[in-house]
Parts: sequence; C-alpha cells; structure tokens
Amino acid sequence: MNFPLKEQREQALAARSWPFEEARKLLARLDLLKARGKTPAEVIFETGYGPSGLPHIGTFGEVARTSWVRRAFATMSDIPTRLIAFSDDMDGLRKVPGNVPNPEILAANLGKPLTSVPDPFGTHDSYGAHNNARLRAFLDRFGFEYEFLSSTDCYKAGRFDAALLQVLENYEAVRDIVLPTLGPERRATYSPFLPISPVSGQVLQVPVLEWNKKAGTIIFEDEGKKTELPVTSGHVKCQWKVDWAMRWLALGVDYEMSGKDLISSVELSTQIVTALGGVPPQTLTYELFLAEDAQRISKSKGNGLSVAEWLAYGPDESIALFMYQKPKSAKRLFFDVIPKAVDEYIAFLDSYHADQEAGARLDNPAWHIHAGAPPVESYPVSFALLLNLVSASGAHNRDVLWGYIRRFAPEASPEKNPGLEKLVGFALRYYEDFVKPAKTYRAASDKERAALEDLATQLEAMGDSRDGAAIQNVVYEVGKAHGFEPLRSWFGALYEVLLGQAQGPRFGSFAALFGCAATAAMIRKALAGDFLKVAG
Repeated sequence: MNFPLKEQREQALAARSWPFEEARKLLARLDLLKARGKTPAEVIFETGYGPSGLPHIGTFGEVARTSWVRRAFATMSDIPTRLIAFSDDMDGLRKVPGNVPNPEILAANLGKPLTSVPDPFGTHDSYGAHNNARLRAFLDRFGFEYEFLSSTDCYKAGRFDAALLQVLENYEAVRDIVLPTLGPERRATYSPFLPISPVSGQVLQVPVLEWNKKAGTIIFEDEGKKTELPVTSGHVKCQWKVDWAMRWLALGVDYEMSGKDLISSVELSTQIVTALGGVPPQTLTYELFLAEDAQRISKSKGNGLSVAEWLAYGPDESIALFMYQKPKSAKRLFFDVIPKAVDEYIAFLDSYHADQEAGARLDNPAWHIHAGAPPVESYPVSFALLLNLVSASGAHNRDVLWGYIRRFAPEASPEKNPGLEKLVGFALRYYEDFVKPAKTYRAASDKERAALEDLATQLEAMGDSRDGAAIQNVVYEVGKAHGFEPLRSWFGALYEVLLGQAQGPRFGSFAALFGCAATAAMIRKALAGDFLKVAG
C-alpha cells in the first residue's frame, strides 16, 4: 500500500469520518503495546470468511471497510500494514446450503472439513477451494490489496503450531472461560480442540479424555477406540471461539471488525487470547444487512443481493458508498437502494472537486472509496433523472438517451463522460427490470386536470428553455395558483399521473432535460388517457 504524503498527517489526525476514528483507536492501542515493551514492526488487519456458503455482498463489505480503516491508519503512521483475508475452510460442513448444485455430494460429506468435501460445482479440488476462489475473484474485482490465508494450509503447514501448543498449555483456563456460556449437554462434551478423525475424516465433536501437555497430544474416543493425536500439523482444529483467539495470537492480528451477531464471540475470544498471553486486537462491531423481507442476509440461504447483481444496475462506486455509510446502522440491501446510492456518490464526488478544503476532503466518502485519489468526473445528469427520462421518452437505447442529454448539456459525450455513459446503460436495464413493471398510472382529478393543463400551456410558452430552476419556479407557481396545500400533493399528482410512480426527481430538472415542449406533450397525453390505455 502506498502511504499518503506526510503533510496530510495533521489533517488526518483531525478527520472525523469513521475510518479515521477507528485508525486513532488503533494508534492508541499501539501506544499501549509500546508502553509494555512490545513495539510492532507492522500492523496486521484481518477479515474472516466462512466458506460454508457462497461469498455474498456482506463479505465484500467487511474487506472494503477494513481497507478504509487501513488507508486512514496509513495516513497517520509510517508503520507498514498488511491485510489478511482469512478463510476458515477447515471448519466441518454442518449443513447443505440451499443454493448449490448437486446437494447430494455435500450431504454425503457432512462433518468433514470444507477442504475435504468434493466440489459440487465440479471446478475445484474441494468445496472449500471453490468458495475460496469465488472470494478472491470478487475481492480482486475491486482491486483490494490483501494476503489470502487458508485455515487448512495454516494448520497443516505448522503455522499455528506454537499457538496450538499454547492453547494446550492453558487447556484448563481456556476451557473454563467457555464452559459458563454453554448449555448442560454441550458443556459435558466440550473441549477447546476438535480432532480430525483418522477413520472418517470428520471434524469430531467428542469429549477429550486426556491431554498431555508435555507430549503435545490429546486422547479421545473415535468409533469405540481410544485414539491419540498431536494438536499440531493439522490433526485437530480449535473450536470456533478458541480458533479465533488462537489465530489472533498466531498471526499477530491488530485490527478486525465483525458483525453484530458475533459480539459474544468477540468477547470470549478476547478473554481467551488474553489467557494465552496475547493482546486482543482493536475491534469494530458493524450492523448486519437486511434482505427485502427485513431478514438478515445469509450465505446458505442466498438471500439479499450479490455483488454481481448490484453491478448489473449500478457502478462499482455505488456499492462501495453503500458499504461506507453508517456501518453501525442496519440497512436494507435490495435493488431499490441502488439508484439512491448512485446519486449520493455523484453528489460526494462533485463536492470533493468543487468546494471542499484539503482537510474536509479526507472526510468525503469519495476520498476513501478511491484510496485518496478520486477521479475528475462530471455527471451533468443524475441517475434518478435518467430513469425518469427513459420512462417519459420510451427510449430503449443509448443513442436516444444521449440525444436528450446533449440537448441539455451540449458539452457532454460518452467520450468525455465515461461515468455517465455507464449510467445510461444501467438506467436502461434498471428501468426495464424494476421501474416499468411497478408503474401504476392514475387519472387526474378535476382540480389536478386544470392545473396540469395550465402547466402544459406555460411550459409550451417557455420554448427551448433548459433552465431547471426557472421551470421549477413555474411548477411551484402553478401548484399554488390552483390551491394545492401542501405543495407536496401537487408534486405527488405530477409523478402519479405523468410517470406512474409515487415519487420522482425534481420536476424542473426533469423538464429541463426532457424539454419543455416534450414535457407539455406528455402532460396532454396523460390527460387524454393515453397512459391509462397502455397500462390497461
């Protein structure tokens, strides 16, 4: 990772956006380590992934958010950093996800480590390897700088051996931290270690009968026979909360964030790594995303949006902004959030280049999304306006839409405005798939009809005007003259009668883009019942 210029450091220390707040907490943690005589040579950021199901957008969000904190930290400190994307692929397969092919393959291998389960997709050596590849593919798609680590590889290659022996050395202390959190049945069989059966290959949930700290082994019963295995070299794996703490110790993790559903796990893992003689990392708890039905998204259910689905209707920057905003607040993650995210990104990019001072730019989401170097990109037309332009004009291709755009902004072109060119394609696709099927036109009331006829006449009188503010003023005055109070009801009528939807863009801006004469013609068609006939 390239570090920003030193002159930004003072501004970064004063920045108020959440990645900088997190980075300051990390600096304070490092000061504490130094006071204890532990001066780190580098700072390790970690994100975790459980490959029991296909990667989803929440996985991307965790890596993106951690990367933003890493970038903020790098602006404040010269200490080198690394980001580890860790896959817990040695975990036993507990259930068959509902969104994979050939589920019978998985059903026949329940309990085995994910990297020992055949790949139902038929593309990799194992189910774990397949999902790991999917994870890396979409992290690479966004240019994240990270080091991928496989739990299976770390266990089998001995990278965790020293930490595993430390768990064994503190067996009783680790066990006693976890036991109070378990029910009676689970407590009776609990051990920090899960042996991998030499017979079945499964990750066993069995009691450990004996543990030999000097020999570095555990003894358990496997299919009626006492079996002794070393805790090193991939013969066992740790229970989840112990595994997390052991990993923090082995890898020297300084920072990791996780979802609200893992709060208790973070608390226990913090106690465990402390008992092992380590220092827990700085952590952040983020809220979970909600699918359309307000249920949290799940890898195994495959609900919510995938990265690929989002990117079919919005640019990379829009999904990044959605992840950036309010990480501690729960948010619905469905198709209707995309247009808002697109236009908010455009607004932040405009602000970054238009009038923000250097210090304020560090708190602009565009600075974080573009790793400190937002592009100089102009968007003379918003995504919301493009959607309504498609609706009003009946355009079905880019050339027709660009014809309207050029009349509104003569200097604009696909070559000069590549970002807008992408939005044109997204708008056409989003309209066909989501806006058009949901349209519901209604007839105008007598009061609305009189006002609409008046507005059509006044728009015709404005000729070729492209002054959105002037047109908006005319719309306001017509609404007032015809007794709409509050004016919100007037604009509601415009959207419902003319566009077949409950809300829409600033109407003056829309008419400026579509053209006054064309907007007047659209009003007269609506009053003639043409839209109702088509809808019917």
